[in-house]
Amino acid sequence: MDSSAVDTFEAGRGRLASLAYRLLGSAADAEDAVQDTFLRWQSADRERIEVPEAWLTKVATNICLDRLRSARARHERTAGAWLPEPLLDGDPMLGPADTFEQRESVSLAVLTLVERLSPNERAVYVLREAFAYSHTEIAAILDITVAASQQHAHRARTRLADARRGTGGAADPAAARRVVEEFLVAATSGSTDRLVALLTDDVTAVSDGAGLARRLLRHRTPERVASFVRAGFRSTPAKRRLAGGPTAMYLARVNGSPAVIAVAGGRVVGAVAFDVGDGKVSALYGIAAAHRLTRLDAAWRRYDPGVPVIDAR
Repeated sequence: MDSSAVDTFEAGRGRLASLAYRLLGSAADAEDAVQDTFLRWQSADRERIEVPEAWLTKVATNICLDRLRSARARHERTAGAWLPEPLLDGDPMLGPADTFEQRESVSLAVLTLVERLSPNERAVYVLREAFAYSHTEIAAILDITVAASQQHAHRARTRLADARRGTGGAADPAAARRVVEEFLVAATSGSTDRLVALLTDDVTAVSDGAGLARRLLRHRTPERVASFVRAGFRSTPAKRRLAGGPTAMYLARVNGSPAVIAVAGGRVVGAVAFDVGDGKVSALYGIAAAHRLTRLDAAWRRYDPGVPVIDAR
């Protein structure tokens, strides 16, 4: 392959990775999809490709859809054991964040909710909302009609809006951070009432159980979520052994949301992301399975987190 062809691909690599991550919810799978796209670009008759960006987008999108439709992916996702991989804010794989739609499309809340969409609905939603492709362009990418693209977009927006009804929505980052700081104080104190007061009436908490549970752990109602959270933040000898030592807690942002990062021995061992709105927490996403933290851990080693909000213990 000549250098100009490599340069053409590399110029679009970041956008393809961001697209693949939004579709797959996994940085590792997104990287694999981009590499597969490169291999197809390498073997393609490039002289017949009029618009390389459009060709690469189509190939990458369809590789992602094939992965979503694979037997292994369907089994894991339908078995209720799937959560998206969190990325530290500033990670280039998060891609464009200029508009509310672009920021929302990469939030853990939306990445989790799009699991309810069909692969085509998911692709249309991402291409339209995050990358502003027209329905004519999307129809060409997915080999569907313009009318079908419009229908998929309408269904995706409707289903996501219904699923997100009652959640906190967007919040000012500084205000959201203050809520999370109050939440941590309450979670590590002996006051359950104080913690419950910071939760919405329809709060939900989802956890992967550090990858040890066969299904995701889900908790609803403020009282049950408060109990789950207090147990999760309580230090025990078993937790220290599992983490590899005493754990410190840092405030950060992942996927555009306030988060608490748990670090033991210089290694990220867990992340809890929050949906915050109107001064309360409406949803929590706890991720501690090692294979979901690989890229976050690598980014954390280059990150200056400042002073922990909870010292290692």
